[in-house]
Amino acid sequence: MNTWSDPQRDVDERVDALLKELTLAELIGQLGSFWPRPKSNGAGLNDVAPMESAMSSGEFEEVSADGLGHLTRVFGSAPVEPEIGARALADFQSRVQERSRFGIPAIAHEECLTGFTAYGATVYPAAIAWGASFDPDLIGDMARAIGSDMAALGVHQGLSPLLDVVRDYRWGRVEETIGEDPLLVGTLGTAYVRGLQDAGVLATLKHFVGYSASRAGRNHAPVTIGPRELEDVLLPPFEMAVREGGVASVMNSYSDVDGVPAGASRHLLTEVLRDRWGFTGTVVSDYWSISFLASMHHVAEDLTEAGALSLAAGMDIELPETGAFGHLGEAVDRGLVSEDAIRGAARRVLRQKVALGLLDEGWDAAAAARPVDLDSARNRELARRVAEESIVLCANDGGALPLTAGRIALLGPIADNALTFLGCYSFPNHVLTRYPDLDDGLPLTNLADALRAEFPQARLEQVAGVGILDPDTSGIADAVTAAQAADVAVVAVGDLAGMFGGGTSGEGCDSVDLRLPGAQADLVRAVLNTGTPTVLLVVSGRPYSLGEFADRAAAVVQAFMPGAEGGAAIAGVLAGRVNPSGKLPVGIPDHPGGQPGTYLAAPLAWFTDGVSNLDPRPLYPFGHGLSYTSFELIDLELDADEVPTDGTLTASVTLTNRGERRGAEVVQFYLSDRAAQVVRPVKQLVAFRKVWLEPGASATVRVQLSTDLMSFTGLDLTRVVEPGGMTLSVGRSSEDRPLTADFRLTGALRQVGQRRTLSPTIAVE
Repeated sequence: MNTWSDPQRDVDERVDALLKELTLAELIGQLGSFWPRPKSNGAGLNDVAPMESAMSSGEFEEVSADGLGHLTRVFGSAPVEPEIGARALADFQSRVQERSRFGIPAIAHEECLTGFTAYGATVYPAAIAWGASFDPDLIGDMARAIGSDMAALGVHQGLSPLLDVVRDYRWGRVEETIGEDPLLVGTLGTAYVRGLQDAGVLATLKHFVGYSASRAGRNHAPVTIGPRELEDVLLPPFEMAVREGGVASVMNSYSDVDGVPAGASRHLLTEVLRDRWGFTGTVVSDYWSISFLASMHHVAEDLTEAGALSLAAGMDIELPETGAFGHLGEAVDRGLVSEDAIRGAARRVLRQKVALGLLDEGWDAAAAARPVDLDSARNRELARRVAEESIVLCANDGGALPLTAGRIALLGPIADNALTFLGCYSFPNHVLTRYPDLDDGLPLTNLADALRAEFPQARLEQVAGVGILDPDTSGIADAVTAAQAADVAVVAVGDLAGMFGGGTSGEGCDSVDLRLPGAQADLVRAVLNTGTPTVLLVVSGRPYSLGEFADRAAAVVQAFMPGAEGGAAIAGVLAGRVNPSGKLPVGIPDHPGGQPGTYLAAPLAWFTDGVSNLDPRPLYPFGHGLSYTSFELIDLELDADEVPTDGTLTASVTLTNRGERRGAEVVQFYLSDRAAQVVRPVKQLVAFRKVWLEPGASATVRVQLSTDLMSFTGLDLTRVVEPGGMTLSVGRSSEDRPLTADFRLTGALRQVGQRRTLSPTIAVE
């Protein structure tokens, strides 16, 4: 038995033994990939992404001549039954091994942001809905289920989660994010990482880093933020997932940050990721981003330079297929990159293959796969729980909710289209749009049918009125007639996810402003004008401006693409069977212009009376969400009113359910720095916990906050904890913080080291 095939030996010993045997060409082969995708018809109609056909890099035999690092999306590129996909993957693995002198298989990766992106697999709520759940344990359970399905079919790596922090609501990929707060994003993203990797699938953080801060919210646009926003807002979730989650892989952003493409940034990919945080996994390229260094960014003259530049910066694997990295041999000859750099990248790739068991004596892809139900009862139950916990009751001033059986007018384009519940990386919206003759691959219930099931005795009339993006308003008259004849109207408006302009939300589906798409606002106005009590239901991937409508609506409900179980979950909330517990992971704007502005704002980015005629404050703030029961927060206590700059503050608060039914409240702790050497946010979330309570029950939430959590990037661009006055506030949202307590940080200014504490310690008693 070869040393590298012996599972009883140390991983590094096995890798070292194999590396000694590999030629330079074979080392380079481990850094490339192949995408066995359907052939384009020449017009690009089978393409997943723009220019995909033009970027094709060669046939399998050519690409894999000296070995192969990754196989790309065997399941996720076209509709294929699980058993057939597993056989196809095993066949490709056999071919990869046959073409390798040492029989080295490839790592097979797939997308998994809303569940395994495969035909017939359960579609879970979009990531923005995870954020609305504020429930990391639930998201970890969901990721564990996703990972177990993928692992059963021979998939080794998932290209999730997305840890971009929302900075501009107009960006199409808001639906793929977890929200606008770094702690929320980092906590839930790390829970996803742990869950996926517990199931044996390598998680991949995207997109490192800055992508969500692209200028004007335009996909791939330049990022012109300063170093403090990068360090204090955008990097912390990634650091948390690396250091606390032990993530296996990181994917670069397409964007350039202050003129340096992330895929060519040694500062980001090596100095920050590896040297500062101790990351030991692989860095994989976003699809074609290495080639983009030449074709799009123009920081390299050709593919040889592009590959060398990216590898030297810290890139290990080129996805989705070998392009620029196929020229690394020439780059060595030209003195653009060293053999040691190539060997270092290959070491990291092979280390993962050894850890996955791919080099064990007798490993066989076909034998490793096992039957699996991709839309199992377990999956559906988890999808239901995430959907129900993510729906946000924004307002219920008119008391229209819960609905009672009677005459219900269900209006709007969302009502009869279950695809509106699914994100852009769900298989039906991501792939099946190119296969119009096929069904959705799994049972989906639209809102109209879900409400009929929830209210079998009600008289429900369903009228679309308008399309999602169609400007035609001729159907509004019928919707008005239905509303006038009803006891209550439910107007369901929002998004249909797509890719690169094929939807109103999703990758490449950016928005000029935050008005509801198409003529949907016209429909809402017309229904409100009838005087019939109206529930405004928004099912979307980004927040839309609702200030024009909120005061006239009897209730407002926000659902963020709640997945395959979304119809029943929404119907359950409207009927009262489900007590809503979701909280907004992004604010809902008051007006469509003068935006965007997240809650994490400096004083002059918040309301300043008289300075500007534009008020950036949201209609419904970050963290907001109501319940059908009522909660009381009392007795905020701190263990000290002076805390050394290298110390810990402990705070406690009591939560009581004063209502008549079981429910959940998210207790939120915010810090405000009263004066600092640089401008600081007005308030910032430093701890949260979702607490479920029976009627009349109470719980004490106790939080320990290391002063590391009070640090920031100072004048000299080092991270510091500064003595001075601080305020801790506790509440139900970023703008509803009834309990406050002041304390002082004392002692000397402290520089914070690289191993800083990233998360609070929270206990519920």
